[in-house]
Amino acid sequence: MRIACLLFEDFLLLDAAGAVGAFELAARAGCAGYSVEMIAAQAGPVRSSSGATLLAGDMRTCGDFHTLLIPGGDGTHDSAKYRDLAPFIRQAAHDRRRIASVCSGAFVLAEAGILDDRRAATHWNRALELGQRFPNVSVDAESLFVRDHNIWTSAGVVAGIDLALALIETDYGSEVARRVSQLLVVPFRRAGTQTQHSALLDNLAPSNRFGDLMAWARQNLTAALDVEALADRARLSARQFSRSFSASVGMSPAKAIEQLRVESARPAVESDAKSLDQIARDCGFGDAERMTRSFRRLTGETPQALRRRARERAERNQASSGTS
Repeated sequence: MRIACLLFEDFLLLDAAGAVGAFELAARAGCAGYSVEMIAAQAGPVRSSSGATLLAGDMRTCGDFHTLLIPGGDGTHDSAKYRDLAPFIRQAAHDRRRIASVCSGAFVLAEAGILDDRRAATHWNRALELGQRFPNVSVDAESLFVRDHNIWTSAGVVAGIDLALALIETDYGSEVARRVSQLLVVPFRRAGTQTQHSALLDNLAPSNRFGDLMAWARQNLTAALDVEALADRARLSARQFSRSFSASVGMSPAKAIEQLRVESARPAVESDAKSLDQIARDCGFGDAERMTRSFRRLTGETPQALRRRARERAERNQASSGTS
């Protein structure tokens, strides 16, 4: 499969390199792999925001491709100056090519008009700007990545690797994608609906001594996260850890872990893509009954009620877009 990565001045190098690196490793994971070409509005070196340059071919002569990848970066602040890219992107969308953006690359897609009346993800720090500049785009400020038919958009930077793994899984299956994730030493798989950030972690001061521990716990929700295990990781006795944690974070360790699990599970519950039992296992609850009790305590609603409301909201949105 052939992938064209569309570059522009001041693109973010990691947005392009992270995803392309995942595609490169696919061939080592037991599949036919990908052929990747850098392209731009004009052939030649394209400077990234870091100063490093990549050599790109002319997009008008790049030939056929299966997927068009657009990274983000500082250059998207002035995406209007890339209007010469818009016809190329629109034609690719019209031809039913798969189009994927990383981070603020969504601005380039929006400038081309192909995100109108679609859901799209971008970095949480620019989600408000995307919605204000392009009001016809339904901006998802929470999800790591979003698929709307043949258009895939993702959140910032490292989420581009999550997006690439999802594309690899779509093309070659979960086992190949899992092997690629192992080669990259990254988790497989962070669901697209996993939130970009956590309210609990956001509310911890940068100097909080348990911030790193909670960030680790959020990425390892299926691990043993009882007081003894957390205390051991913090190199404190269980009693000392419980007392210090509660004073520093404002809640017990058990409550903090429960909140992290509910935060992680909620987008998956609302997405309707997995069974509640599977979500409960993925997020460390063990089973749907325990997850339901936690949701009632923290949100006042059951997962079933949240899923039903999300489904009704999606049906209303689909009906309104169908009549617009």
